[in-house]
Amino acid sequence: MRDKKPELLIPAKGPEELKTAVYYGADAVYLGGEVLGLRANARNFSKEELKTAIALAHDNKVRVYITANVFAHNDDIKEAESFFRDINVLAPDALLISDPGLFSLARELCPDTELHISTQANNTNYRTVLFWAEQGAKRIVTARELSLKEIKEIREHIPDTVEIESFVHGAMCISYSGRCLLSNYFTGRDANHGECTHPCRWEYALSEMTRPGEFLPVEENERGTYIFNSKDLCMIEHIPELVEAGIDSFKVEGRMKAALYVAVTARTYRNAIDDYFEAPEKYEANKALYREEIGKCTTRDFCTGFFFGKPGPDSQIYTGSTYSKEYVYLGRTEDIDSEGRARLFQKNKFSVGDRVEIMKRDLRNVDAVVRSIYSPERGEAESAPHPKEELFVSFSERPEKGDVIRKKPED
Repeated sequence: MRDKKPELLIPAKGPEELKTAVYYGADAVYLGGEVLGLRANARNFSKEELKTAIALAHDNKVRVYITANVFAHNDDIKEAESFFRDINVLAPDALLISDPGLFSLARELCPDTELHISTQANNTNYRTVLFWAEQGAKRIVTARELSLKEIKEIREHIPDTVEIESFVHGAMCISYSGRCLLSNYFTGRDANHGECTHPCRWEYALSEMTRPGEFLPVEENERGTYIFNSKDLCMIEHIPELVEAGIDSFKVEGRMKAALYVAVTARTYRNAIDDYFEAPEKYEANKALYREEIGKCTTRDFCTGFFFGKPGPDSQIYTGSTYSKEYVYLGRTEDIDSEGRARLFQKNKFSVGDRVEIMKRDLRNVDAVVRSIYSPERGEAESAPHPKEELFVSFSERPEKGDVIRKKPED
């Protein structure tokens, strides 16, 4: 077993997700500013929010990586210059970049900030990694099309000072290293500029040129027509193989995902990694628990991507494009008042008498009942139907500051 424990890298689309990632055990978070990131529709962070986020993370010994991984056009360069100057003052731990032009600009304007090369740059062999290392890159994010065997070969051919980061969980893109043209073609929204509309999840039919208006369904054993709709990646049951391949950072996809997804993925991978390094036998004994817990958020069916060979038919979902949803996110405990009530900003409706779960950091889920709800605006209430409302909630079991509260969806 390799001695070096890998970093757990968690996405954060906004301040709430950042706090959740920190609380549930992330070693590092990656997030976007208002420009240059590949998730234009994410909540993202203003300049002031970035400053606050970096300070909060650093106070908790969590690293912060800022995404600047678009493929830039000429019109982007001036904006990039201004963005990198601001970033240099904020001093995050790294910038994540795809474009060689932006890389050279960041190297000039942010000389003390680590530069990481995004998966978008098609990092598929050790010569590519060595090239970027010579330019000053500290870390390379491997292309998702690589097997563990190929990643291990890269590790064997590069210096120990160059780090390898790989996606271990989350949505898979149908296009090579995520460089997709479908969104731009259908809607004018460029996936490589952070505006993807995810047309790979749409339902398709065939048309014949001499029969305009006639559409023939695409059927695969009568299971459906979602021919581009891949399963999600999940490597929670393969931590030893990831470690032995020499991966330095385990990356979870999901900068569009809400706090419940962040909480579930962060705490499950945190516990799995720690258990494995404490004792491989403990990790093996808890595999069923990890697998059960990792599915308790909005997710698709799982596969292992390219890690053990090229994906086959079983890596596709043919029957629809929707996610499964085992739990509803109610809110995150901001603090506990003098009466023992949890202060939270409500995300989905719940009522007095509802049974809920309090997510603890050690993978325990504490069953509780909502005893009372108090709204500073409405007073005592029987239900909480208004999203984002500040509430003080009494539960039969007392949560801790930072705990996420969830419940099973109503039938």
